[in-house]
Formats: sequence, C-alpha cells, structure tokens
Amino acid sequence: MKRRLSSLLLFTTIAASAAAYVAFRLSPTLQNAVIERGARAQVSRPDPLPPDSDSLRVLLCGTSSPMPARDAAKSCTIIAAGEQIFLIDIGPEASENLALWRVPVTRIEHVFLTHFHSDHIGELGEFNFMGWAQGRRQPLQVHGPEGVEQVVDGFNTVYALDSGYRHAHHDHGKGLMPPVAAVMQSRLIGLARTGEAPQGRSAVVFEQGGVKVTAIEVDHRPVTPAFAYRFDYRGRSVVISGDTTFYPPLVAAARGSDVLVSEAEAHHMLETVAGVIETGGDGRLAGVLRDTTDYHLTPVQAAQLANEAGVRELVFTHIAPPIPWRALPFDFIEVPWLRGVSEVRKSGVHLGHDGMLITLPADGGAVQFSRLRG
Repeated sequence: MKRRLSSLLLFTTIAASAAAYVAFRLSPTLQNAVIERGARAQVSRPDPLPPDSDSLRVLLCGTSSPMPARDAAKSCTIIAAGEQIFLIDIGPEASENLALWRVPVTRIEHVFLTHFHSDHIGELGEFNFMGWAQGRRQPLQVHGPEGVEQVVDGFNTVYALDSGYRHAHHDHGKGLMPPVAAVMQSRLIGLARTGEAPQGRSAVVFEQGGVKVTAIEVDHRPVTPAFAYRFDYRGRSVVISGDTTFYPPLVAAARGSDVLVSEAEAHHMLETVAGVIETGGDGRLAGVLRDTTDYHLTPVQAAQLANEAGVRELVFTHIAPPIPWRALPFDFIEVPWLRGVSEVRKSGVHLGHDGMLITLPADGGAVQFSRLRG
C-alpha cells in the first residue's frame, strides 16, 4: 500500500511539473510574470556595503593571478568606510562580480592602482563605464604611480567612441549621462620614478571623511614604481600588499594593522606546473612561469611578513597557481598551496576568494568574515 501511494505521489508530482512547464512554454503572460519576479528579486537586494555602517570593510572582488581561473576574477579589492568606497586595482572579470553583487559603484569615486600589469588594470575602462552608466556625475579619479597618466589617457582614448555613442543614445538631452563624467582623471602619486630601485618610501596620499590612505613603495622589479596601500579609518586599518617580494619597509608600514591582504604565489606548485608544460614541449611558457617566482611573495613569506608586522589577520589574494574551488572536493589544492604556513603562523590565516567580505567594527571588536554571492 505504501509503495502504491509513493508511486502515485511521484507520478502526480511529475505530471504537475510537466503541466507547469507546458503552461510556461505556451503562456507569454506567465513568462513575463516569472521574468518580473526574478528582476524584482535582483533589484531589491540590499546594499552589501550600506553607507550608514561605522565599520571598515574589505571586499575581495578579484583574487586570481593572471593564470585562468573559472571561479575568480583578476586582482581587485574594495575598501568601504562609511559613505566612501574605494577600489584598489580592477583586473579582468572583476566588474562582473561588482554587478552581480549589486555593489553601489556610483559611490566609488577613487581608484588606487598598485602598478600597471594587465591583471591589475585590464577592466578599468569597463568599470568607469559601469559607474557612469549607473549615474556617477563626476569623473572617476584614478591614483597611481608614475605612468598613471599614460594608462588613464589610453583608456579614455579607447572608450571615447563608445561613450559618445552612449551619450547620444541614452542622454535624451536631460543630462542623464554627462560626457564629462565619462572621462577619467589621473592623479599621480609621485613617491618614485620609473626605473629607480625601491627605497622604502611612503606617504599619505589621501585624507577625506576620516579615511587616511598611505602609499607604500614595494619591490616588484622590474616593475617600478609599485605600491602597497594602507587604509586607516576609525581606529581600524587594512593593508593591501599589491605585488611584491618580501620587503622589510612593507613590514614597517603594515605594523599593527588589523588585516593584511597579501598576494602570494606557491613557487613549489608553479615549478611543478612549469615542468609539466616543459615536458609537453612548450619551454617558452615554462620559462615565463618560472620567471614570476622572483618577484612574488610565497605564502610562507607572507605569513612571516604578517608576523613581523604584528598583523591580526592575514588574507591571501592574487592566488597562484589558482585554486579551483568548485572543481575538486575537499582541500586537495589548499593543503599543498599552504604548505609550511602553519609552521610559521598558527592562526589568523585565510585563503581569500571572490566575494569574501571582511568587517572591522569601529569598537575594536573581532574581525568578521562573510561571503557575498551573485
């Protein structure tokens, strides 16, 4: 009897599902209702970075290296402090994350670039367009080391035709998309000049609304200058390492900060990958991969840096080789990637991922970790 009832219930469920599917296929009214419901659900999602918060917040919007990764955009970090939101680097795919999470990009008026590798700047033009299209009324300010003028001017030139088309189509003579707001403005951070060896210089480069931003020269040679950034707000502090080797002046600049968001490359894993590629006959690519090991921190070195600086929480980003979070079960890649880290730093270590939201309460409470999803 129970088996018959179960079979009847299963049949009824399948029949009802089939009927609903057929009705959906045949009814434009039902289709429109489903589309409207989905749109309402997306549009009504709460602001993930509410402006009335007194916490300092960090959102990882891109945690991959230049190597391809399905689940991670290239370098991108957001700092939110009250009503102000700042963007540090904007690599390929990162703008998609911001759109899916409904980050209020019109509140982002300042971008800080650590250096000009493509995985750190590749989506600057798309991000600028996104903010302009959604209502930003003033030019995006792009801060960075020597060369920032060339980078910004280049993106402005490339996107000039597009912004002209968009203005002609969408402005309707009402000032909805003012052309002046589509053209980014560069802001030179003149700590160092191209080709100079890093000398550990640092300077406060921005102060507004209780937020202080300090640029810190790091060692990413032959890329010069290259910067890390420290953000201080309401007694809390976060350091974004940019790309660098182990560099003692960065230890000093990060001293006592709450969170260090540090790049890291597992050199031992990269060597294995390079060896496989070389065996397959592509010695050129294998050589390129090996070259990267001389200007990136290892996870162990990042842990040592965090320890020496007295940092409360270490968060890894720019993860190389990438960790395929969804492709493999358990922690088959995490364990070898973090090899040796626990021997140096017993706690306060986090593997960053796209959507990681780090909240630092103004009252000095514990750092909180959560995740945004699209």
